[in-house]
Parts: sequence; C-alpha cells; structure tokens
Amino acid sequence: MALTSALYTGLSGLNVNQTRLNVVGNNIANVNTVAFKSSRAIFKPQFYVTDGGGSPPSADFGGTNPSQRGLGATVAGIEKNFQAGSIEPTGKPNDLAIDGAGFFIVQGDEQRFTRDGGFNLNAANQLTTTGGEFVLGYGVDANYNLIPGQLQNLEIPLGATTTAKSTAGMTLEGNLNASGEVATGASILNSQALTDLSGGAPAAPTGASLLADVVDFANQGAPLFTVGQKFALSAEKGGRDVPEATYEVTATSTLQDMMDFFRESLGINTGVTAVPPPGATLETLAADDPASARLTLTGNVGVDNELSVAATGFSTAGGLAPFNFDQGSNAAGIESGAVGESVHTTVVGYDSLGTPLSIGLTAVFESSSDAGNVWRYFAESADSVGGDPVVGTGTLTFDSTGKLAPMPAETITLNRTGTGAKTPLVIRLDFDNLTSLTARGSDLVMTHQDGSPIGTLTTYSIGTDGKIVGSFSNGLTRNLGQLALAQFTNPQGLVDKGGNMFIEGASSGTPVISVPNSLGAGTVRSGALEMSNVDLSEEFINLIIASTGFSAASRVITTSDQLITELLNAAR
Repeated sequence: MALTSALYTGLSGLNVNQTRLNVVGNNIANVNTVAFKSSRAIFKPQFYVTDGGGSPPSADFGGTNPSQRGLGATVAGIEKNFQAGSIEPTGKPNDLAIDGAGFFIVQGDEQRFTRDGGFNLNAANQLTTTGGEFVLGYGVDANYNLIPGQLQNLEIPLGATTTAKSTAGMTLEGNLNASGEVATGASILNSQALTDLSGGAPAAPTGASLLADVVDFANQGAPLFTVGQKFALSAEKGGRDVPEATYEVTATSTLQDMMDFFRESLGINTGVTAVPPPGATLETLAADDPASARLTLTGNVGVDNELSVAATGFSTAGGLAPFNFDQGSNAAGIESGAVGESVHTTVVGYDSLGTPLSIGLTAVFESSSDAGNVWRYFAESADSVGGDPVVGTGTLTFDSTGKLAPMPAETITLNRTGTGAKTPLVIRLDFDNLTSLTARGSDLVMTHQDGSPIGTLTTYSIGTDGKIVGSFSNGLTRNLGQLALAQFTNPQGLVDKGGNMFIEGASSGTPVISVPNSLGAGTVRSGALEMSNVDLSEEFINLIIASTGFSAASRVITTSDQLITELLNAAR
C-alpha cells in the first residue's frame, strides 16, 4: 500500500511541475506580446495521512508529536503578475499605454478590460482594439463639452466639419498711455461755398435742398449733380484707408441725404458729446453772402480718428469733384486737426454663418483727473449692413493706480440683415485686463474671441488625462472625447479571456470607473505601448527548477516501480 501511495505521490510531483512548465512556457512565448502579464504557479502539499495524532505531556510522560505522511503536491493557484511593463514609444497617435493603475474599457459581446492600448480607427472613425472591440469613454455634446458619467464608443471623426459659431465675446488687452496728451479738437472738413437755385435766384441751401438744385456758389453756371450720376468716396481715417463708398443721385436726393452718406461712410460717431459736436452739418456763410452755405464734416477727437479727403476724393469716373475738400489754405479744407493720445486696432469676429467680420476699435484719451484717467473707445465695421459702420462706443475709467474700474458689460452691435446670418450680432467686449499706466505709447490687442468659421478636423492628440483633442483647419481645437479607465480592488480576481482581455471575476470586486489621473488611476501615454512584463532570466531559472522537479518526481515513480518489482519477484 505504501509503495502504491509513493507512485501517486510521484505522479502529483509530475503534474505540478508539468503545470509550472506550461506556465513558464506561456510566459516565454509572450515575452514580446504587448501589455502581457506573466503568471506563476504556486504549489501546496496535498492532504496528509495521520498515523498518530500525538499525545499531550503529563507528569510521567513527555508527550508525542503527530505522525503524518504527505501524499504529494497540488497546484494552489496560478497568479497573474500585474506589475507594469516598460513603456516604449511607437509614434502612432492611437497607440496608448497606461502609466500606473487601471485598465482600458472595451465593449464587444461583453464588457472587457485590457492593458493593451494598440488601438485603431475603423471605417466609421471609431476607436477599436485589434480584435474589433469598441474602446469606451466619455463623449461630447454639440458644443464639444464633455459628457461625464455615461460610457460610449469613442469617435474621432477625421475629415468631419464643424458648424460655424458666431462671436459672442472678445477679450481686449494692452496698456493705454497715461502720460499721453488728452485728445482735443477734431478734424473739420469744409466744402466750397454752395447755393440753391431752385427758386430762380441764389439762396442758402438747406438739408431739404434737392441735389439737382445745388451748385457751386462761385460757379453757378455748372451743375454739381445730375440725376443718375454715381460718385465714389475715397478717404482716410487716422492714416488708414476708409472702405470706398458709392452714392447715386436720384430725382429725390437731398443735401441731407448726401450729408448722411458722408457721416456714415466716414464712420463719424454722433453719439458722443464733444466740442465741436461730431457730424455733418450745413454752415451758413452769412458774413460773406447770405445766399451761400458750406458742408462741414466734423470728426471724432483723437489722432486715430483724423479724417482726410483729397480734392478729388468724391468724384465720378470722369474726375468731377462736386465737393472740394481741398486740404490747402483756402476756405475749403481742414480747419482744425485732431490731436491727443489714441490707439487703433482691427479685430475679426464671425457671424452665425462663419463669415469673418472686420471691426475697428479706437481708444482715445478723453480726460484726466486726480482720480484717474478716462478713455473712450469707438467701434466701427464696414461689415455692418445698412451703410453706417458705427457699431458702438463707451468709456473706460481707470483709477489712480491704472486699474480699470468695475463697469457694466460693454457690447457692440452689428447689423447682418439680408446676409442670411442671425441678426443683430451682439458682441461683448471684455476690457478687464486693460491698464492705463505711463508708457512710450498705447497698445491695444485682441487676445481671444469665441467665434469661428467652418473647419475640418485634420489631426488629433490624446493627453495624459485621456482627453482626445481635435485640431481643425480653421485653427480651432475642440474636445472630441475622453478615455475612461477601470480599477479593481483585487486585479488578481479578474478572469483572463485570452487576447489580453479580462472580465470581472467573483473576487475581483466591481470596477471603479474614472478618467485617467484621478481616483488613483494612472495617466495615459499617447504614441506608446506597454511592453510585456516577462523577465526572461527569471523564467529560465523557473524552467530549470520545474525541469529538475519533474525529473525528481519521475525518479520517485521509477524507484517505487523497482521496489514493487522486487516484491513481486520475492513472492515467486
């Protein structure tokens, strides 16, 4: 009976060492498998036969220990080693490695977990494993805001287009020179003397005078306007070219219509209290002749608001100049110029169709006191429909330390009627980071605006926090989603389904799902893969130990067989 038991004891040794050989062989076979986790076989003794239970000591006897015979070994378990492998760069953006704890979450026939981040994009631009399972994470809404809490397939829609977004706000920054000269005076452009011949005799023209009746007072035989004529206005403002404007004379066109045309085309803001008042007016020249008057254009204060119209700046293609805004020393021309510290910048916003809109912003030093400085901004845009480019104005009050005092939200309004875009377009101006300190000059720049034209997703990147950020051809970057990671209280309890995939096991605990770099989860490395954690030197040693153990167990069987043979021979 004892010899037979020895045979089974040796057999158990063969079985456990064979299991170890299988485990070691599997480890060595997967030494180059991405994110492979090695295993080890753990042995324990099988049950024992107790020949004597032992006895306790007494006054007359020292007691005995139990007498037990073991019946071999058995496999206590095969454990996974979830220690992280080394991370190697690949350069492929959708190759991902987890640096730390956690598992990627994938979905096929069932929800599974993996450390293998060798992902691909399928035909629908969805992130998948090499086996076709969908990689899960958090998606985004229509405004590219992440939607946490609900796992879904991650999509990277390369080639997809974004919808245009109208500009709702702009941020302006810079410094307005506190030691500059306060703006005084304004550009005053005077025309030649005009008269109205509608009554048969010369009379001082009024705003109601028809253009066809208005002539040059000094040359009453030549009409200035005829019905059907088209005139082009070329001018400068602060040294910048004003967008060319055209005017067509009709049978009902009045001198007031012409004055409104000049005021709107030159962007003169009449909503500002100043001396002299800005705008377009008729000045009666009673001192020279009560039958004459001249057109006076008064601009806004500040050097960057200075107006300039050449002698032929308002003319037909043939060169006719009805109004002679000559800048010489004669009665027509600039009577006084704009002076004072100012700064101009041009910014670009977008309407709801993604159409770029150019907006000019001019800041002018309006007043100074012991309490601080006051600046005024002027906003104008030729892209505001309706002919009048003036889209807003307001004051910026700074305290004695150069900081902007709290103020209500400043807005400008652009008319987009007839363009198909949403109208009006209201844009909030944020001046909070603007200062007014002594400097060599004034600076004003736009640092941010939240509108955009239509764009195409061209590239993407995945950050350490798992956020997938897309770059569009219009220069925008938007969130496209975020990877999710799962952690387990006992990763050893996961069930290996092969193919580097695990499922939740009875003793693994439920998955704790979070984003990378939170709640103890590791970070994500894009363009890299986690390598196998197999240690070849250790596996070769285990191979030798398993081989030796197998050979030794087989020797037990051989020896037991020889003894049984001897016993049988003795009975003959």
